[in-house]
Amino acid sequence: MKRYAGILLGMLLAAPVAPALAADNWPSQPVRFVVPFPPGGPTDLMARLISEPLSKKLGTSVIVENKAGAAGNVGSAQVAKSAPDGYTILLAASGNMSVNQTLFKSLPYDPIKDFASIIQISRFPLVLEVNPESGIKTVAEYIAYTKANPGKATFGSAGNGSPQHLGGELFKTLTQTPLQHIPYKGAGPALNDLIGGQILSMFDILGSSIQHINSKRLTPIAITTKARSPLLPDVPTIDESGLPGFDYYAWHGIVAPAGTPPEVIARYNTALNEIFADPAFRTRWEAIGSDVVGGTPAQFDTLVRSEAERLGGLVRQLGVQLD
Repeated sequence: MKRYAGILLGMLLAAPVAPALAADNWPSQPVRFVVPFPPGGPTDLMARLISEPLSKKLGTSVIVENKAGAAGNVGSAQVAKSAPDGYTILLAASGNMSVNQTLFKSLPYDPIKDFASIIQISRFPLVLEVNPESGIKTVAEYIAYTKANPGKATFGSAGNGSPQHLGGELFKTLTQTPLQHIPYKGAGPALNDLIGGQILSMFDILGSSIQHINSKRLTPIAITTKARSPLLPDVPTIDESGLPGFDYYAWHGIVAPAGTPPEVIARYNTALNEIFADPAFRTRWEAIGSDVVGGTPAQFDTLVRSEAERLGGLVRQLGVQLD
């Protein structure tokens, strides 16, 4: 009996230090980096740009896995239910972290309670762009055109609740313009119709439109962030163009399942901040249209919560539901 009691006591004493021991030995196996969106998009590209230098920093393989479906909900739910051992991380976006909880009546995960923030990795400006045949060159001309031609005042997006949709609706609300939203199944089809003249405009993530702008197939009117983009230094911001305070962008970060040891979160955060400090990496990152961010887990957690209120409020105002 004493023998069994001793074993039980040993188990109880060992239990509290088990996570610490796991953190001390971490990493001892490959890391799964789940991207809850299809291959080939900006989120997938970011994960693959990060995975190689992160593998070197951690001393283990970081394997990107695409788990797309339901606007990011499928992959996000899978990570939320994963073991909090540091071997599964999620590419978090404004959609699956701050918008979907309002877009969907029932979400298979809690964006706030089910994840531990690691770091913000991107801030993507959007660009207000038009078909060149419209002749529109400035924000003032765009507003005037939409009010004079309400039947032609259209803007396309990658779908209801997408960054492109919410950016356009925010502009519409602040300018009281009669803009009509045309949702597509992805940014690609929307861009094709914009280039073809079927729609007037689009508020698109700059990185996905820059090639069409450089080839003169689209005319950039303004950038949606407060600062101009180095990719289009001559294009003014909406803030500069008569709407002071306008600041809208798509953002991304990395999270782990809630309960992941703080020591592991800190290892990830330190490694990623070191990666973002490398000039060569910064050049590659900025080439896809994103600002270089970084920072602390607490800073990213604050962003997720504040954007849930801001963007969630906009979605509720629009009355958009996807289920």
